[in-house]
Amino acid sequence: MSQRINLDHAATTPLRPEARAGVEEGFRIWANPSSPHADGRKARSLLEDARARIKEAMGWDGELIFTSGASEAAALALGQAKGGARFVGAVEHDAVIQAATDAERLAIEGNGMVSLETLEGADKPVVAVQHVNSETGARQEIRTLAARVQAIGGLLVCDCAQSAGKFALPECDMEIVSAHKFGGPIGIGALLVRDYAMLHPTGGHERGYRRGTENLPGALGMAAALEACGDPYVDPQVLEPLDALAEECRALGGTWLSDQLADPTPYIRAIAMPRISGSAQVMRFDMAGIAVSQGSACSSGTMKTSRVLEAMGVDPDIATRTIRFSVGWNTKREEVERFCDVWLDMAKG
Repeated sequence: MSQRINLDHAATTPLRPEARAGVEEGFRIWANPSSPHADGRKARSLLEDARARIKEAMGWDGELIFTSGASEAAALALGQAKGGARFVGAVEHDAVIQAATDAERLAIEGNGMVSLETLEGADKPVVAVQHVNSETGARQEIRTLAARVQAIGGLLVCDCAQSAGKFALPECDMEIVSAHKFGGPIGIGALLVRDYAMLHPTGGHERGYRRGTENLPGALGMAAALEACGDPYVDPQVLEPLDALAEECRALGGTWLSDQLADPTPYIRAIAMPRISGSAQVMRFDMAGIAVSQGSACSSGTMKTSRVLEAMGVDPDIATRTIRFSVGWNTKREEVERFCDVWLDMAKG
C-alpha cells in the first residue's frame, strides 16, 4: 500500500470531515460567547446548541462543562469534587494519576477488573476509573463498582476518553470525554457531571466551574464528530482478519492479551510477539508504513515494564514484547490485513 497506515487511534484519530466543517463554522463566528453584545449572544447560542447536541448524542441528562480535553476534565473532577479521599485505579491514564497524586491506588485483577477490596472502610470517597483501558482495551464493569461507591456515599468518576462515541456511556456521577479520540478536534473535551452541586466552583466561565474563553470552534467540531459516530463504531468485517491472527499468534508462542480480559473491547488489542521486543516491533512496523504503539515504556534509555501490564500481573517478559494495536472510524479492512501480514512475517522471520 502506498499510503501510511494508522493503527494508533487510541492515541489520536484523524479529524472527521463533519468535524472539520463544524470547526470552520465556529471560526466564522469571531465573537466571544461571553460577550453581552449581539455578536457574543450569537456565539453563545451556538455554544449552547453544541452543548445540547453533545449531551443528546451521548445520552447524558446531567450537566456538561467544556474543557480543553481529558486532562483538564480529570483535574477538574478530582480537584473540585466534593468528597473524601481520592481513589484511582492502578491502570489509569497518567492524566488521572497526576490529577490526584496523593490518591490511593485501586488494585487490578489479572482479568483487568478493579478490585473492590481497597474501598473497604472508605467514607464518601471520590473514585476514578477508566471505562475502557487505553492500553489493553479492558472494559470495566461499571455497574457493580458504581453500586459499591454509592453505598459508601462516594462519587464515581469514569474516564470515558476511549469509550465515548464507541459505546453507551456507563451510569456514574462524572465522565471524562476527549473529542480527538472519536474524530473531533484536538483541544476540546468535557466533564459530564450529574449535578453541579458535586463540584466546588472556582469562578470564571462554564457556570463558574472553569476559567478561560470557551472554544466555540472546538465545541461545534466535537458535536459534529459525535453525531457522525456509527453503531457499531467500526464495522465488524474490518476486524475479521484479527481472528485468524489471534490463532497464529497463539500457535507461534505469542500472547493475545484479550484472552485473559473479562470484557475485552474490539478497538484496542494488546499483542505480545515471541522473541522480539515491543520497541523493535514499533520501529519495524514504522519502516513498513504502519503506526502502532508500544505496550511498555522506555525511560532514560532503560526499558521499563508497562505499569498497566505490571498491575495486571502480566509476566515482565511478555510485557516487554507487547504492542498496542488500535483502530478508528476510518480504518479499512485491507489496512488490518496488511498489519496481520507484517506481524506474521516479523514473528516468523
